[in-house]
Amino acid sequence: MFGLTFEKLLIIGVIAAFLIGPERLPLYAGKLRQFVRSLRDFADGAKVRMRDEMGPEFDEVDWKKLDPRQYDPRRIIREALLEDGPASGAGGTVAATAIKPVTESAYAQRKRKLQEGAVPPFDTEAT
Repeated sequence: MFGLTFEKLLIIGVIAAFLIGPERLPLYAGKLRQFVRSLRDFADGAKVRMRDEMGPEFDEVDWKKLDPRQYDPRRIIREALLEDGPASGAGGTVAATAIKPVTESAYAQRKRKLQEGAVPPFDTEAT
């Protein structure tokens, strides 16, 4: 969360408590509570409205599939090229493609741990 750790938030809170003072601290704590509650109500209302507008399909959506970290442009291009089928060469023969389709995103591949003795993948397209 923007590089803020618990310790930094605690220091900010202590400084704010000293600046606000003991007289006004309960008032501002109440305002913070109301703000958090209204923010929570707003988020719940947005979720309910989304569910009402999308209907029963809202619960069936695979949200992990829509995660932008799963986007791998090389995989998308490779799959698009392989959908057309093998390309024919100059002599009319079918050129064999040595490209193996990727079934797993680059993000998922990075998260997967290597087995002992396995060679890490090398990206020949990287610069």
